[in-house]
Amino acid sequence: MRVEHLQIDVRREPDRVVLVLHGELDLASAPLLQSAIEQSAGEGEWTVLDMEDLQFIDSTGLRIILRAHQQAGEQGRELALTRVQQQVQRLLSITGVGKHLQSIDVADEKTLV
Repeated sequence: MRVEHLQIDVRREPDRVVLVLHGELDLASAPLLQSAIEQSAGEGEWTVLDMEDLQFIDSTGLRIILRAHQQAGEQGRELALTRVQQQVQRLLSITGVGKHLQSIDVADEKTLV
C-alpha cells in the first residue's frame, strides 16, 4: 500500500500482523494506516506497527494509533510498536502517548506472549 509519502508493507504471521511503516505518517497519509489496521483487525492476536523506517508522525498519525490501540483492546487483541525511531519516540514522550502504548524490542517481536 502506498500514498505519496507513506508506504505500508504487511507481513502476516500465525499470531500477528506486522505493518511496516515507511516514510511519513500525517494528515494526508493517516487514512492509509487506518485502512490497513482495519483490514488486519480480524487476523491474529496482535497488530505490530514496525516504525523503523517511519521518519515523521504528526498529531493525526498519533490519533490513528491511539484509536487502533483502543479498538484492539475492545476486541481482546493487542497493539504494539517496535523499532520506534528517535524523532517518533520523542513525540510519543512529549505528548504522553507513549505511556499508553506497548513497545517491544525486535528480539521480543518473535516471542509475544
